Amino acid sequence: MALVQALGLRKTYRVGDVEVEAIRGIDFSIAPESFVSFVGPSGSGKSTLLNMIGCLDRPSGGTLRVMDRDVATMNRKESASFRGRNIGFIFQDFNLLPVLTVYENIEYPLLMVQDTPAAERKSRVMTLLAAVGMAEQRDKYPSQISGGQKQRVAVARALVTNPKLVLADEPTANLDHQTAYLVIDLMKKMRSEFATTFIFSTHDQKIVGEAEIIHTLEDGLLKSSANQGEASHA
Repeated sequence: MALVQALGLRKTYRVGDVEVEAIRGIDFSIAPESFVSFVGPSGSGKSTLLNMIGCLDRPSGGTLRVMDRDVATMNRKESASFRGRNIGFIFQDFNLLPVLTVYENIEYPLLMVQDTPAAERKSRVMTLLAAVGMAEQRDKYPSQISGGQKQRVAVARALVTNPKLVLADEPTANLDHQTAYLVIDLMKKMRSEFATTFIFSTHDQKIVGEAEIIHTLEDGLLKSSANQGEASHA
């Protein structure tokens, strides 16, 4: 069974009196434990598509099923609950809470979304702090760490709930070459350990080169799909 499946998926926005078709009727299927990248120029519909897969936005037409749930049938409360239980997010601009420490930022979803017991929270957070190389920075605030370190924290936060699916919108765009590969390798390791599917929206050739499946979007249409096998990076 596909983890994500779209059939004739459409998304239309109204800007004043004009309707803008961001996604114009596309079909695709994503299997569990995949490492998938959606690529294309700005305005091609990549972020819109990720927002719909992440249940942050609803389709205007067609069908989108995520973990066998029809995204269009869920109300706002159901969507929020579904996201909290099943989906992690990694953003280009990190989206860390400035008033929380590194540790607290990672712990936050376990408190606010999953109500995880204290001992388990500590175990999960410390495990991920070590995995992303941020254990020694646990008591610092976002303003006290670098951009690369912030993205490592964001990756840990996305993974701390053990989600089945992680959506990453340009996750390495603000990172240097070495840190970008560290983040990619970390996500691949987590995919193997926790059977997590990663879906990226990106221009970054480092991620494109590591993706197993590449879907190319242009003007809201799916122009091509390619399975290039899992690349390795030493």
